[in-house]
Amino acid sequence: MTEFSSRVEQVSISGIREVFEAAGEDAINLGLGQPDFPTPEHAREAAVEAIESGKTDAYTSNKGTLSLREAIAAKHERDNDLDIDPEDVIATSGGSEALHIALEAHVDAGQEVVIPDPGFVSYEALTHLAGGEPRPVALREDLTLSPAAVEDALTDDTAAFVVNSPANPTGAVQSVEDMREFARIADEHDVLCISDEVYEHQVFEGEHRSPMEFADSDNVVLVNACSKAYSMTGWRLGWVTGSTERVERMLRVHQYAQACASAPAQYAAEAALTGPQEPVREMREAFRERRDVLLDGLESMGLECPTPQGAFYAMPKVPDGWVDEVIDRGVVVVPGEAFGDAGEGYARISYATDVETIEEALEVMAAATDAVR
Repeated sequence: MTEFSSRVEQVSISGIREVFEAAGEDAINLGLGQPDFPTPEHAREAAVEAIESGKTDAYTSNKGTLSLREAIAAKHERDNDLDIDPEDVIATSGGSEALHIALEAHVDAGQEVVIPDPGFVSYEALTHLAGGEPRPVALREDLTLSPAAVEDALTDDTAAFVVNSPANPTGAVQSVEDMREFARIADEHDVLCISDEVYEHQVFEGEHRSPMEFADSDNVVLVNACSKAYSMTGWRLGWVTGSTERVERMLRVHQYAQACASAPAQYAAEAALTGPQEPVREMREAFRERRDVLLDGLESMGLECPTPQGAFYAMPKVPDGWVDEVIDRGVVVVPGEAFGDAGEGYARISYATDVETIEEALEVMAAATDAVR
């Protein structure tokens, strides 16, 4: 057998998926970050209409349909006070591809990418696949990323740093001042900031602000998607935006890897972005209620957990053996070390499920907690 590339040999199957695949069919799954709500009706109807009217029989533009890119630009003006040219947007196959092409376009072999630890599993893997070297930075006690720690981690070999707010796996929301500082770091050190904002609409306390809003240079690339805000994980529709020069380089990767995002998904995404936003608000309030139920339960067990201000994850500190005990008893959670070395001693719990299921899972967790103490 011929040898495999060194890049792919540095990457393994996600720890999230390993836990999920190993769970039994009857397990309560609090492992995956997937909203349990239906995709809004107007988005589904737009996809059906596009299919039935023959709008999906050909490739779209590599960047995506102009109408979708105009909808994305309008969304950023409405929600983020950003003036984005639709020509500076690429519709991608989910936020994952957006991250992939951002790193591929900006990272040379051996260059470093500063990432949060614990942080979303794709940051490390996609850095390796781009030929780069991940440089993890441990989070603060409240599980937010410190701008000062990021700045201290920069070297002459740093190509980029990643900011994720609200964050997976922690649910942490960076402060406005933090985001302003990340923009300053990108400007002053002439280093790229990749801002992953896919959970921006799941904010319970604080507010979502983008580093792009504060940057004086073009050193911020923004990644977003319909997956979490509109419960469209399976549609695989995201986007990336930045300066014209940066988008042109990312497009070079995208056009060969993907050609274009799925046409039906593009029409659904356009409808989601331009149509009624009430489903987004309803989901956010449901997640807030579920978070509070979960936090009350964890507190009653004596488990310390920074209050997640966004997304739909909690990351409590847990005793040794807790994760295995919980999984053995039929509730799927993810060990913190799946998200980086600094995640050891934590567990990620997704509350993207109904209150009744969360309460049932809490009973199991309580019994597991007693068993390992």
